[in-house]
Amino acid sequence: MTSSKDSASASADGAAARPRNGRGRTRREKLRRRFAGVLALGVALVAVGGLYAVFVPEPQTAQAAADPALVREGEKIYNNTCISCHGSNLEGVEDMGPSLIGIGEAAVYFQTSTGRMPMSRQQAQPERAPAKLSPEEIDALMAYVQANGGGAEMPKAEGKELRGDDTARGAQLFRLNCASCHNFTGQGGALSSGKYAPALAEANEEQIYAAMISGPANMPKFSDRQLTPDEKKDIVAYVKSVAAGEDGGGGLSLGGFGPASEGVVAWVVGIGVLVSATLWIGSRA
Repeated sequence: MTSSKDSASASADGAAARPRNGRGRTRREKLRRRFAGVLALGVALVAVGGLYAVFVPEPQTAQAAADPALVREGEKIYNNTCISCHGSNLEGVEDMGPSLIGIGEAAVYFQTSTGRMPMSRQQAQPERAPAKLSPEEIDALMAYVQANGGGAEMPKAEGKELRGDDTARGAQLFRLNCASCHNFTGQGGALSSGKYAPALAEANEEQIYAAMISGPANMPKFSDRQLTPDEKKDIVAYVKSVAAGEDGGGGLSLGGFGPASEGVVAWVVGIGVLVSATLWIGSRA
């Protein structure tokens, strides 16, 4: 009898233990699933943050309010010279002119100070010409477009203050980012669809800097993440040094087109000498 009772008791104890072990496994599985969910959420948040950092070009910064009188004067100039192509609200006009929303005062300065805008006629790419607006009118137009459209702002520095201290680094950066279109010495070159990269000799420091941050025509925009302000200034210093003929010496400049033109001349002269020598030797034979 005792043995039977002991067996029944052991069976009851085993039956009671099995559910408890099952509940323990279920609890552990729930904890694992929760941990996996938290881990997946963390990975997703990190990925979203990385994508945001890559694709958002510039952080938003507080901007001082523009002078209302200057903005009103800029509006008058805009209505007299720009509205027919760019619309009453900077929205652009189809087949006439692009939207000016987001271009910033830097683009306005570059286009107007180089005489490219206002355009006298429709063409593939506006050419540099004497400025049609006075410096005061350009300042007012910049203020109006910046106040209503936002975008890249001009730096506070002007003239030689925009030249960096490291011209050698500027030359390297120019070769990596600009020379494929503008030539290594800034002489410019042809592009597709009737467009071209202009020569840079006539551009002043502000125009070179404004072009880098506004990206006129086919030129890309260079944010401060791609080229820091100091690197942009070094590029400005290099371009102005080349425009002034400070090529560092060595070799014949041949109009400032760089080593490629010197190599072509050397090749043509060398081939000519070889052909002449061959003909002379043949005649002697």
